Amino acid sequence: LPRPESTRTAAGGLRCGAAAERRRARPRCRPARPLPGAVVQEVFAAHLLRPLARCLAGDAAERCRELALQLLRHGLSHGDRPAEALPVLLPALAQRLCPLRGCEPCEELRLGLLQLLSLLLRRCGASMAPYLSEVTHILQTTLLDDYAEVRRESCRCAVACAEAMPEHFHMQSESLIKPLMQTISHQHYRVRVDVIQATGAVIQFGNGKSMDDVLSHLAQRFFDEIPKVRQAVTTVIGEWLLHLRDRYSYFYKLIPLLLSGFTDEIPENTELAWSYWEKTGLQWEKENEDDLKDKIDFSVAPSHYPKGVTRPGLGCRELVSRNLSKILPGLCHDITDWVESTRIKASQLLYTLLLHAEDHITQHMELLLRTLYRACMDEESEVVRNCVKAAELIGTFVNPKVSLRLITSAFEKTPVPSYVMILTAVIRGSPKEILKPHLTDLGNALSKAEICRRSEEVFYKEQLLCCVQALIEVCQEDCKEISLQLTKVLVTVMAIPCSQHLKEKVEETMCSLAEVQQLDGFLYLYKQHIIQLMEWVSVSHNCWTCYSPELLQLDVIATHSGPVIGEALHDFILILKTCLQPNKDPQMRLKLFTLLSQLLQKANETVNSQGQFLSYLETVIKDMLAPNLQWHAGRTAAAIRTTAVSCLWALIHCEMLSPKEILEVEGMLMPQMIASLDEDSKMARLMACRIVDVFFKVCGRQFDSDKLIKTYPEVLKRLDDASPDVRLAAAHTLTNCFKCLKDNDMKSLMQNNIRFLYQELLVHLDDQDQNIQNAVLEALKEGSILYPEMLVREIEVVVHKHRTPVYCNQLLHHIQSPKESVL
Repeated sequence: LPRPESTRTAAGGLRCGAAAERRRARPRCRPARPLPGAVVQEVFAAHLLRPLARCLAGDAAERCRELALQLLRHGLSHGDRPAEALPVLLPALAQRLCPLRGCEPCEELRLGLLQLLSLLLRRCGASMAPYLSEVTHILQTTLLDDYAEVRRESCRCAVACAEAMPEHFHMQSESLIKPLMQTISHQHYRVRVDVIQATGAVIQFGNGKSMDDVLSHLAQRFFDEIPKVRQAVTTVIGEWLLHLRDRYSYFYKLIPLLLSGFTDEIPENTELAWSYWEKTGLQWEKENEDDLKDKIDFSVAPSHYPKGVTRPGLGCRELVSRNLSKILPGLCHDITDWVESTRIKASQLLYTLLLHAEDHITQHMELLLRTLYRACMDEESEVVRNCVKAAELIGTFVNPKVSLRLITSAFEKTPVPSYVMILTAVIRGSPKEILKPHLTDLGNALSKAEICRRSEEVFYKEQLLCCVQALIEVCQEDCKEISLQLTKVLVTVMAIPCSQHLKEKVEETMCSLAEVQQLDGFLYLYKQHIIQLMEWVSVSHNCWTCYSPELLQLDVIATHSGPVIGEALHDFILILKTCLQPNKDPQMRLKLFTLLSQLLQKANETVNSQGQFLSYLETVIKDMLAPNLQWHAGRTAAAIRTTAVSCLWALIHCEMLSPKEILEVEGMLMPQMIASLDEDSKMARLMACRIVDVFFKVCGRQFDSDKLIKTYPEVLKRLDDASPDVRLAAAHTLTNCFKCLKDNDMKSLMQNNIRFLYQELLVHLDDQDQNIQNAVLEALKEGSILYPEMLVREIEVVVHKHRTPVYCNQLLHHIQSPKESVL
């Protein structure tokens, strides 16, 4: 039969109802009351301590050793005289934790043994002093244990040992430094944190001689990826600065480490570093109140201070100032280290130190400047940025009479980009009022040829431009007294072949310079200085070559000043006249002719803006163009003739010359143009054709027959030119040539020449280029007015030979149609 439901167990089994009743009726066990410490001590010390210690030290069973460890921990925790166990327990612990005596193989038990040691240190305190050597020997071993938790517990034991025996610990503290430093770079960040904290306690309560052995390792932990590790280092350094017995002897070593925490990427770490630093400064200020009495009572805040920066307290500033001479040499070495992260950290620290040192920077200027010159050439942009910020502080706190003299003297000896960069930063950091007396010297230094023309390197020119911008931004209207010098620098920067972006920046800077002088734009800046600028570039123009930087500067002044160049036309023409002589450098002449052609294309907006260019026309033709149009062998000479012809075409095409003046030009240069029709250069032949065309068009009716007979055959030859552009220009020129022959006397004198022209043009009416065919047809139509019957006869002779007789038919129709003829 099934049993009653009430007798089933929760697991589904069955039990007797009476047994269940008895179980319910059994009284419950009450928790035992804790025994007094004296009782526990008596039982533990008299009966359990030695057996448990023997079991812990030598029992083969791991479980027995574990239980013995638990019982020992309980007895030591609750006994009231734990120090009595030290003679028995310390040898047992040393036996199980030191490798030479049979180290404990189980990791958990090694951890438990160290926890037992930590308990002893906390409860026994100074009673552990006789066993200090055994404890340190144990920690030397366990700090290098393979188990990370054992290492962490060892660090806690080291802290407890230092705090328990402060009067004796210094005798053995040095022995812990080596294993601690071997563990400080452990892969687990928690181990690193505990090692740093242990190191702090060991140095705090131990021997200060070990400071040098740990500082380099702690400094490396500032580069740790884990914020808690960096926080631990900051805390340790801060505590040393506040509480270390010999802290005054180590200020110059500890201050850089704590100040490095100001630039930590974690705000909490930065605030912690600032907190410790402020406490250190206040404490030092209080301890040295008598020495600082005058500074405390009569200190005056500087009138110029970096914006957005809180000024450190007096104690902090004094600490840095008094130790700066010891800190700077090592820091300057680190700022040029081969490790990138070290350079960045050192550059950040340099800015912080200079911010504290203020005017005490002056006595270290030479070392600082040498370091900054090198650091500003660093490949890492952050290093450069920090060094520039530091250089701005030099401008803020150091008298410009000192700083600018040192920088400019070095700059004049060896002009390199980093020197200009530091000078720019010093200018940006300087107050306007203090900088004003030195503006003239600065402007003269920057505008010196050996500085502003030193290099064509774009980076160097960019730094020069930044220096000028800094002067304009800081000094504003005071820049008027060095406006000419700054304009020279800007012209030089623009003269160097570089990107369009840099040229736009130069133009913006010129506008800024004009604006601070209340001028309407950079053209008015040129107007203000154009005479001095032309004198500046023309000092050595007799000796120019194509490599002369003055040639590039002249190019910028002439093209960028627009109509202002017309106000200095006399100087400009004089330079061109001298430099375009046939005995001068050919490449230079090419550049100058190109410049002149460019200006003549917009003559009324450039060289003729004042209407004075025509007064120099004879000089331009006789002394510049004519000598360079003479034929000489060689490709360079041919190139010069081509540019000269192009320049003449620009002069004629700009519509600046009247017919009378064009006739004068024709009289002087017609032979050269006829010779240029046979040049190897297509451009020269084309320009020459167009120039002769203008001569025919404007003053052809004033030509005599001899001149026409000499000219038209050369133009006619160009109908056989390889270039279709030249052939087309020649056809147009012949059209205007026919217009010159409408005088009856001239027509009768040149009848045979006209027949020859008809015959040749009819041949070229069959040109492969349709545009040229149309141009030749127009020329024949214009010439048909002279002798129409003669032209008809010539057409009838050749019409059957043409591939495209349609043009001949059109010409015949034109001749035979009176209406069209009249038109």
